[in-house]
Amino acid sequence: MLYFSCDYAEGCHPKVLEALTESNLVSTPGYGEDKYCAEAKKKIRDYIKCPNADIYFLVGGTQTNQVVIDSMLSNYDGVVAAATGHVACHEAGAIEYSGHKVITLPAHEGKIDAAELKDMLETHYADDSYEHMVNPGMVYISYPTEYGTLYSRSELEAVSSICKEYDIPLFIDGARLAYGLAAQDELTMADIASFADVFYIGGTKVGALFGEAVVFTKGNTPKHMITQIKQHGALLAKGRLLGVQFGALFTDDLYMEMGRHAISQATIIREDLRQKGYQLFMENPTNQIFVVMENEALKTFGEKVAYGFWEKYDNSHTVIRIATSWATSDEAVNALKMIL
Repeated sequence: MLYFSCDYAEGCHPKVLEALTESNLVSTPGYGEDKYCAEAKKKIRDYIKCPNADIYFLVGGTQTNQVVIDSMLSNYDGVVAAATGHVACHEAGAIEYSGHKVITLPAHEGKIDAAELKDMLETHYADDSYEHMVNPGMVYISYPTEYGTLYSRSELEAVSSICKEYDIPLFIDGARLAYGLAAQDELTMADIASFADVFYIGGTKVGALFGEAVVFTKGNTPKHMITQIKQHGALLAKGRLLGVQFGALFTDDLYMEMGRHAISQATIIREDLRQKGYQLFMENPTNQIFVVMENEALKTFGEKVAYGFWEKYDNSHTVIRIATSWATSDEAVNALKMIL
């Protein structure tokens, strides 16, 4: 069986595992108050050119989204996201569970449109009854989006500018950040840090066993952040495990090296699909490939390839996702090409 269903099917990059093994018997304080976390935070600050960034290591993506949104919003606030956004679709209502409505905007290839965002905010505050409504207290986007698409620099500038105009934070979900950055030449992680009020660097999907690094970039860290992280069940007692991993990810450009590898493998598969006449559901340059396949063909395809179901296309076709990762081998790519 070939596994292309997601980008976190394997454990961790060998260099991450090596770092964990080397530090295994070193005694440290708990809850991230250790030298490994301190070193990893410094490496990240240097990489994003944001020396005053406040960084916290959390255990997973859903916990990270919930903690960031809940800690930065008041109890009367909601978060604005694309209708296809991860917090709106794939987190089991975790944001609503914490008491915050997800206010959806139309998705354009997975992205929100800055003009529509501004129109929504203007309409909200023009209503004499806006105090009786959920307040739009934050804008959430992901880079890449759920459909593997990317915001351009101008699109990010526009969204960021509107957030500043209305004094609401822009939160960028970077669960697959390395794959997005490696797929284009226009933006760097430092650019992401400059546009966002808070963002996170995904580890779970990019070579770590688990873990995400939350970065507050504007001196805007919520009060008692450690307390709030713990209340949400996202504080790891053996926090050093996260520091060790992110320290390895940000040594010798490993994080971006893994991103480039996944993009290279996805590009090969995408081109093979085109040459063989498959219909791509949505064009994107990242590690997630969305392809329309006949339901009958999927029966035999699924016997050999683990893929991700995405959505029904019509009565006889389904949109599936083929995802590459830092660990996708040449052998796996070649074997997939023989099956397609």
